[in-house]
Amino acid sequence: MPRGEITGYVDVAQVVLYAFWLFFAGLIFYLRREDRREGYPLESEAARGRAMPPDPFLIPSPKEFLLSNGHVKHAPQRGERTPWNYRGHKHEVWPGAPLEPDTDGLHDAIGPGSYADREDSHDETWDREKRIVPLRVADHFVVHELGPNPIGMSVFGADRQVAGTVSDLWVDRGESMVRYYEVELGAGGRRVLMPATFCRTGRFSQRVTCEALLAHQFADVPTTKDPDSVTLNEEERIMAFFGGGTLYATPTRQEAIL
Repeated sequence: MPRGEITGYVDVAQVVLYAFWLFFAGLIFYLRREDRREGYPLESEAARGRAMPPDPFLIPSPKEFLLSNGHVKHAPQRGERTPWNYRGHKHEVWPGAPLEPDTDGLHDAIGPGSYADREDSHDETWDREKRIVPLRVADHFVVHELGPNPIGMSVFGADRQVAGTVSDLWVDRGESMVRYYEVELGAGGRRVLMPATFCRTGRFSQRVTCEALLAHQFADVPTTKDPDSVTLNEEERIMAFFGGGTLYATPTRQEAIL
């Protein structure tokens, strides 16, 4: 019998190959099962809010996740399910049909304006400080002298009208980067947060341009309870409002380009 053979038909290489196949199949099954922690069990599209019967074979048992604020979350979710927060109707009657907003699309939490009801608490750094705060709080952060400083610049919407003025920058203490522009709407008006990813600062034009919203729509941007901090839930709603504007700010944006 040649070296390496177990029998006349099976050798060590075959056993190792079959063992790898079994391990890889088990790994794929485990990963696909873990994928079903978020968003499962599914909800019936016909009966809004009713959960589909869970599959004990394909859906894993709930696992506890300890959050930084001391709260405990379970995934898959236990107990009462989060209510649907969108306002819209189906374009067609068949399952999976796209949704259309009931009003203007900016407040309906549909499509790019959808959001999850996250924890209404602050994201924190390792030393238990609020993570995203304005420069007036994180006074050890400064704008680089070689880059354009947006503070004091006018903010223009997609209609090229002035929406307000940048009054401050909100920085991420954990990542050392700008997350939001604080925009003051009119002289002595209220202040709203504009995500830095939805605007462009002109070095030579000395203006900040946001293509997501029209100038007058800035007045409807969700605000924060605390003028010097933002919670995870507030961030979610602010980002969703600007995301919704990319599709619903004007009726023409919902039409085909060609």
